[in-house]
Amino acid sequence: MKRSALLRPLFLLCAIPAGPSASAADELPSVASFFQTPQIDHVTLSPEGGYVAMTVMLAEGKQALVVRNTAAPAEASVVSQMDTGLVTFYDLHWVNEKRIGYTVKNMFMGSSVNLDEFAADRDGGNRRHLINGNWAHTEERPIGSLLASRTLTADYAFHSVTYDGSDDIVVEKYTWNNVDLTPASSRVHRLNTRTGQLHAAFEGAQPEASRTWITDGNAVPRVVMSVVKGRCISSYRKPDEPTWTQIDSGECFKSKRFTPLFFDGADTLFVQAVHKDLAALFRYDLHTMKLASEPIVETAGFDFSGEPVIDYASKRLLGIHLNTDAGGTIWIHPTLKAEQAKIDAALPGAINTIICARLCLASPVLLVQSSSDRQPAMYALYTRASGQLVGLGSSHPDIKPAQMGSRSFHRYAARDGRAIPAYVTMPAATAGGPRPAVVLVHGGPGVRGSSWEWDREAAFLASRGYVVIQPEFRGGAGFGAAHFEAGWKQWGGAMQDDLADAAQWAVKQGWADPKRIGIMGASYGGYATLMGLIKDPQIFRAGVEWAGVTDIKLMFTSLESDMSEENLGYSMRTLVGDPDTDAALFAKNSPLLRAAELKQPLLMAHGSDDRRVPMAHADKFRSAVQAHNRNVTSIVYDNEGHGWRNEKNQIDFWQRVEAFLDRNLKQAP
Repeated sequence: MKRSALLRPLFLLCAIPAGPSASAADELPSVASFFQTPQIDHVTLSPEGGYVAMTVMLAEGKQALVVRNTAAPAEASVVSQMDTGLVTFYDLHWVNEKRIGYTVKNMFMGSSVNLDEFAADRDGGNRRHLINGNWAHTEERPIGSLLASRTLTADYAFHSVTYDGSDDIVVEKYTWNNVDLTPASSRVHRLNTRTGQLHAAFEGAQPEASRTWITDGNAVPRVVMSVVKGRCISSYRKPDEPTWTQIDSGECFKSKRFTPLFFDGADTLFVQAVHKDLAALFRYDLHTMKLASEPIVETAGFDFSGEPVIDYASKRLLGIHLNTDAGGTIWIHPTLKAEQAKIDAALPGAINTIICARLCLASPVLLVQSSSDRQPAMYALYTRASGQLVGLGSSHPDIKPAQMGSRSFHRYAARDGRAIPAYVTMPAATAGGPRPAVVLVHGGPGVRGSSWEWDREAAFLASRGYVVIQPEFRGGAGFGAAHFEAGWKQWGGAMQDDLADAAQWAVKQGWADPKRIGIMGASYGGYATLMGLIKDPQIFRAGVEWAGVTDIKLMFTSLESDMSEENLGYSMRTLVGDPDTDAALFAKNSPLLRAAELKQPLLMAHGSDDRRVPMAHADKFRSAVQAHNRNVTSIVYDNEGHGWRNEKNQIDFWQRVEAFLDRNLKQAP
C-alpha cells in the first residue's frame, strides 16, 4: 500500500466530489485501504490559528507529527517520527502557539505500559519526555521541587490544555484501592512542559472517589464527578475556595439526575438532563444551585450529544457540534453561521465540521473536516479573508467514494412494538434481488452505536457485496431513557430479539436474502453474535465474534478482569443482572453453557492481553464449542487487548473475515 510523501503538494479545494467514476469492473479497494492507520489524523489548529498540526503516514510504517504554517501550508516541519510497529501517536494538543504536546502509545508492551506524554516546540526543538508510561519507571520528583526535574511515572496522564498562553498542561495522578486493576480516584495538577515542574491545580481535600474532572475557561478544576456505592455524585467548588459542595447525587441509573458537561469560557455550567424522556442541554445556575426550567438545546428523537465551540478570548460560547442521525452544528455566533453556509456551498453533499482555534473569532483560518456516508474524513483550511479552501488530505485516500455503499437511517418495529433505530449500508453496485446481509452489533452495550458518516467496518462489508444492518437495540444509549431502560437485564432476551427482528425486517424490505444472513460484532457484539447463532439458528447462518463475552457469570468472577468492585457491586447488577438472584437467567443466556447448540460456522478472535474480557472467555468457549462443531476457527493475537491496536493485526483480521464470509454467506445453501 503506497503512502504519501510528507511534502505531498497541497491543493485548492473547490468541492468534494461524490467520487471518481467507478465501474463494476474496477478492482475493489484492498482490506488495507480501510483498516490501515489513517494517512492523516489528529488534525488540530494552534491556539491563534497560525499553524496546523497533524500526524502523517510516511513510507515503511513511519508516522510523523507535522506542523504547517496556515499562511503557507506547503511549508512543513517534522516535530517527531514514530515506527508504528512499536509506537503510535494517540493524541495531539497545542500547549500554546509555539509549543505542542503529544501522547503516544507503546504498541509492543501491551498493558505493561500506560501512555507516554511529550512536548516540543513547533519546529521540533526543546523536546521533553513528560510522562513515562512504563510501569517499571520509578523516578519522580516532589511537587514544586526546584531540583533537576525527572520524567513523571505511569500513574500520571494528560488531562487537558490550559488557555493562558503558558507552557503548562493539566495532568491527572491516579490512585488505586489495592483491589481493582483500574484507578479508584485521581487528582489534577498543572505541569510545566519546559521545566517539568508540577504544581497543585487546587488546594485542599477533594470528594471521595473523585474521577472525572471538569475545568473552567481558566483551566481551573471546578466540578468533579464520583461514583460511590452505586450513587453518581457531582461536586462543585468556587475558583478560589478549597471546599466542595454536592450539587447533584442519586442512583446512577435509577434516578433522574443531571450530568455536568462543560463550562463556557466564562462561568456558566452546562449540564445534560432528561427532558420528556430524552436528554437535553441545560444551563445550571451556580449562584442559586438550580437547573434551568427549560433546555437550551433539545434534539427530537435523540438524546443530546454534543461538543461546545468556545472562543477563549471573548469567553463566549459560539456554537455546539451535535450528533443526531448524523453530525451537524448549531451556530450561535452569526459570523460562524455565515461561514458555515459558505463552506457548505463549496463542499456540497458532505457534513462539513468547522474546527476552531481556541481564539476562534480572531483566527485567520478555520479547519474543516468534511465527510459523508461514502467519503472518509478529508481536511481543509478555510482562509476567512479570501474564502479559499486548501485541502490537507484524506484519512483514507485509497477509498473511491463511488465504490462505497450509501448509508441510511431507519426505525423498525420490534416484535413487542418498540421502535428500534438502525443504520443500513447498501452495496454500491445494483442487484437484481436480495443480497447476503450482515447484522453488525455494536459493543458497550450501553452506548450509541453509529452515525450516518462513513463507517469503515460497514463500508468494507458493503464493498464486498453485503447489506449491513446496524441496530441501535434497546439497552443502548442515545435514544431516550425508556429505550435504555428497556434493555436492563435483557442480555440474551429482548436485546437479542431486536437483532433477529432487524434481520427479518431487512428481509421484508427486499434487501436481504433470508438464507444468507450472518451476525458479527465485538465485546458485547461478540456475545450477541454467539447468542444469535444459538437462539436464532434459522435466521443467522454464520457469525464472527471478537473480544466477545462468552459467559455472563464469568464477568463477575474473573480475577483477571479490569472491572471494578464498584461496577460489579452496583451498575452491573442493575444493567446485566445479579449473579445470585438472576442465576437462572445467566444460565439461560450464557453462550458457554449452551455451546453445544451452536452448529453454524464461527470465526472467533481474541487478544491475549485483554483485561476487559480476559482470555478465559475465549479458552472456555472454544473448548466447549469445538467439541460439537468442527467449523470453528479461533485466532489469538499476542500483545493485543480489547480490540486491535496493531495495524498488521487489524488488516490480518479483516482479511480473515472477508474469506470467512465469502465461504459461508456468498452462496445460497
